[in-house]
Amino acid sequence: MTTLIVLFNLKDAQQREAYEQWAREVDLPTAGALPSIEKFEVLRAAGVLGGGDSPYQYIEVLRVRDMQQLGADIATPTMQEVSRRFQSFADAPVFIVTEPV
Repeated sequence: MTTLIVLFNLKDAQQREAYEQWAREVDLPTAGALPSIEKFEVLRAAGVLGGGDSPYQYIEVLRVRDMQQLGADIATPTMQEVSRRFQSFADAPVFIVTEPV
């Protein structure tokens, strides 16, 4: 199974509450219900082990059942709007595609 990791900071730190509300109410239920997604989490970084700030404020973890299906899923008008809104919050998100070792 492929896992997609998304690392990002907010463009505007003042939007934390707005972003987190949108993530809970729109992003998680919409993207989490896609046929290609087994599990979707949005995590807020609390720091790094041993102390200090994380270089990223948020981490998304998407367990992807089928990458080809994911491409079709994100091409829908609903997901295009979710993606547009995500991009309005996220400053240069890094999308990392992983696979088990």
